[in-house]
Amino acid sequence: MLNLNPRCPTRRLLLTSLASAAGLLVLPGCAGAARAAAGLAKVEVYDRDSGRVLPVHPHDGRRYVPGNPGARYALRLRNLSIGRVLVVLSVDGINVISGARAAWNQVGYVLEPGRVYDINGWRKSDTEVAAFEFAPIERSYAARTGRPDDVGVIGLAVFRERPLPPPPPVLSAPEVTRSERQAAPAARGQAANAAREKSLDDSASSRLGTGHGQREWSLSRRTDFERASSTPDQLTRLEYDSLDRLIAAGVVPAPQGRGWPSPFPANASGYAPDPPRW
Repeated sequence: MLNLNPRCPTRRLLLTSLASAAGLLVLPGCAGAARAAAGLAKVEVYDRDSGRVLPVHPHDGRRYVPGNPGARYALRLRNLSIGRVLVVLSVDGINVISGARAAWNQVGYVLEPGRVYDINGWRKSDTEVAAFEFAPIERSYAARTGRPDDVGVIGLAVFRERPLPPPPPVLSAPEVTRSERQAAPAARGQAANAAREKSLDDSASSRLGTGHGQREWSLSRRTDFERASSTPDQLTRLEYDSLDRLIAAGVVPAPQGRGWPSPFPANASGYAPDPPRW
């Protein structure tokens, strides 16, 4: 499952956990407005090139993040709850795992309680992602795949996990005969050998490859997760654009610097004085 040192998220192997397709299907017509619950998970946009979390600017009831064109970024997910949650994550209206037009009933990331994870890109396989990076709209993944209508928005649909049923009652063990006691060591030996073989098989299936170009190595594995409800317990929307466009739209205040350099900043007269200590 996702397991990342939050103090050094870009220098360690990202281990992700995909929720299996089983149990994630929603019957047609069951989707409705998300319940008012919130605070299960949080998303931040982490600029991997500058090494900082990008600021969020509220404006007219919406939230915006200024992106730097060409910069790689990660979506930093935080599970704020005491249980596992499933996060169906979308960028530009596209599911970041499957590449399909995003919907609530799709595959997502399972987050362990209290943990922090960086999602660095579009998932290409169980071992690779293609890095997220800010780009002009015509170079965006959505536009290049013919789906430009929702470019500029990040979405989270968060689901609680259905509680597990109580364990069955413990039954008293039947009396063991002498012959059964003598056969037990051999059976235990066979079980131990089988367990060792299974461990080797699991290890072999976890071998990883190497990314190329903009692809990055990111190991994933599948896990079971049953949603407590067919509708999200939390919906989060975060929009982004270039800083210049957000300033022009009045979302981000204009910087209070000197502005453009002036050839005559003081309009002084006279002759050039000596510099200090001459």
